[in-house]
Amino acid sequence: MKKRKIPMRKDILTEEMQPKKSMVRIVKNKEGEISLDPTGKKPGRGAYVSLNPEAVKAAKAKKTIDRVFEAKIPESFYDELFEYVDHQKARQELFGND
Repeated sequence: MKKRKIPMRKDILTEEMQPKKSMVRIVKNKEGEISLDPTGKKPGRGAYVSLNPEAVKAAKAKKTIDRVFEAKIPESFYDELFEYVDHQKARQELFGND
């Protein structure tokens, strides 16, 4: 049986390649709004973040996502991202990989 290729994406916070399924997509639409994209299907420019709450905390301090998207990101978005990543990591530890 043929092995399936696992799509890999680069984490914008740690710059490591990881499987796409174990990451969350952040997207900037045409209006310049930044949002989380758990489905990975929203239109716009996307970037991937791994499920690492510590990396999100460091990104908030360094304003990493601001630089990647060349836009001013509100603090509330970083908080929302941290909560989502922390929740997804906990789910992954409880239920394993999908």
